[in-house]
Amino acid sequence: MQLLTLPPSPSLATSIRATAQVFEDPRSQALLAHLQQVAPSEASVLIIGETGTGKELVARHIHDLSGRRNGPFVAVNCGAFSESLVEAELFGHEKGAFTGALAAKAGWFEEANGGTLFLDEIGDLPLPIQVKLLRVLQEREVVRLGSRKSLPINVRVLAATNVQLEKAINAGHFREDLYYRLNVVSLRLHPLRDRPGDILPLARHFIRSYSERLGYGAVELSAGAQAKLVDYAWPGNIRELENVIHHSLLTCAAGVIHAQDLRLSNLRLERQHTPAGTGNTVEDLLQQAFSRLYEEQPGDLYEKVEQALLRSAYQFCHYNQVHTAQLLGLSRNVTRTRLIAIGELVVNKRRAEVPPALDSRVVRLSI
Repeated sequence: MQLLTLPPSPSLATSIRATAQVFEDPRSQALLAHLQQVAPSEASVLIIGETGTGKELVARHIHDLSGRRNGPFVAVNCGAFSESLVEAELFGHEKGAFTGALAAKAGWFEEANGGTLFLDEIGDLPLPIQVKLLRVLQEREVVRLGSRKSLPINVRVLAATNVQLEKAINAGHFREDLYYRLNVVSLRLHPLRDRPGDILPLARHFIRSYSERLGYGAVELSAGAQAKLVDYAWPGNIRELENVIHHSLLTCAAGVIHAQDLRLSNLRLERQHTPAGTGNTVEDLLQQAFSRLYEEQPGDLYEKVEQALLRSAYQFCHYNQVHTAQLLGLSRNVTRTRLIAIGELVVNKRRAEVPPALDSRVVRLSI
């Protein structure tokens, strides 16, 4: 099992960040395969995901797989500083640059020189700072606040957001040119509810971790507890799962966590169990989509739905045949045959089949 964890830190006790990440679910395995492809490059990466889905863990893994692994990794929350301070924190300042600047100080870019700078919650940056950030990325140099001297930097920037930056651009809150500069490669982290295969491996990791801290022996999950964990929606994602496991270890008895030991929000559970046809379950969403198709009566509906499903799954899995087969519940040979039939794979005797979209992406990264 591929397990990622954050370095120990006192701040993690009150943090909403995910402290562990696994790649057991087919969606997570597809993400890991894509991550391993882009990590060795120098391309900027935009990591998209809800709070608590493990964006910093993914950023650290990209750094560890890159040629910068021996350099510093600096993680910064862009929403943690006021607008008046964020410029000095980001680019540094000279002595006397503002009231309270009693000494010169290097900024985040300088601290990350030769390594990777991870800018979390990039959508919280004020617009004037976005302009200066774009210039730094283009010129690869910074100018400290209160100075006229530019300092060359060698930094790879990874950014993350839990908001849809496209909507922020349309609302005038985020610069479009900065978005395209950061979004050379995008990695979308699915919420925990959409990758149920990761829930129990993560739960077992947290059980082992907290059992060691508490001085407990081996602790197991009952069948009822496992079912309850998998069925829950986890709006707080991995961090919420960690808190639930921590609490359950304090209340369980005889080395077994039962369903009644799991303290889950009743309000959130009620939201899960909405009447059929009115919620957001897979069945409900499919029923709504099919109803619209039936009304339009396009003809050859079965064939069109099958082809659309294959293309969509193949793209979602970053053009990986094995992960596409796992996602659809098909064998690899059947998946490959159907992809060839709909033109998504081109048979070539001299090299493995690579879809044009992925081929062009690889060429751009190599440049």
